[in-house]
Amino acid sequence: MTGSLNALFAATVLFVGAHFLLSGQALRGPLAERLGEQGFRALYSVVGLASFLWMLAAYRDAPLVAVWQPPPALAWVPLVVMPFALWLAVAGVTASSPTMVGGEARLADPGVHDPAPGMFRVTRHPFLWGAALWAASHLLVNGDAASILLMGAILVLSLGGMRHIDQRREALGAAWGPVKLTTSAIPFAAILAGRTTMDWKGLGWWRPVLALALYAALLHAHPWLMGVSALPG
Repeated sequence: MTGSLNALFAATVLFVGAHFLLSGQALRGPLAERLGEQGFRALYSVVGLASFLWMLAAYRDAPLVAVWQPPPALAWVPLVVMPFALWLAVAGVTASSPTMVGGEARLADPGVHDPAPGMFRVTRHPFLWGAALWAASHLLVNGDAASILLMGAILVLSLGGMRHIDQRREALGAAWGPVKLTTSAIPFAAILAGRTTMDWKGLGWWRPVLALALYAALLHAHPWLMGVSALPG
């Protein structure tokens, strides 16, 4: 199950494939009908968590096979990028989102006057952009095969997931219209196009503070979690 690059490859294929397949209507519809919406979400969560843990275990036990040697200067990239990645991720999981699992209910609620507040004015996929930034910044500083597989898988899932979610939401018809018109998948695109404005109040002062606290904690725990310091040198 672990200890080889083949095991890691299988785990990443399951992790990425399960997300796309289970969220696709071809499987989601019949499974939700049979298990109920709550049952389907439980299945989705269990499969996602199990494949993620297997992927992490396989990554930890994978042999070190060098593919390329990143220049030392690139070691600063994650240090600069990660505060923003964590802010996006925190915003994505601490606010009701029309693009997260169960977000259809928010779109259908007539009492919701602002379907995309706060960070969702910047991008309607803040959590996925946070994950994508984490993966991309760490790909630049890890030149071994196992890291390329793991971080490449998360990058593919994050970027591909945005398009996949938007395509599914199109099926909601008019309920999706206000979100589509006033938000963008690409960060700041809707703001720059004049389709919305920054919602400073909705961002919340505590979210960037929490992101910075997580950043400090991860820097401190990085040697224990990953076996190497996150600081250059």
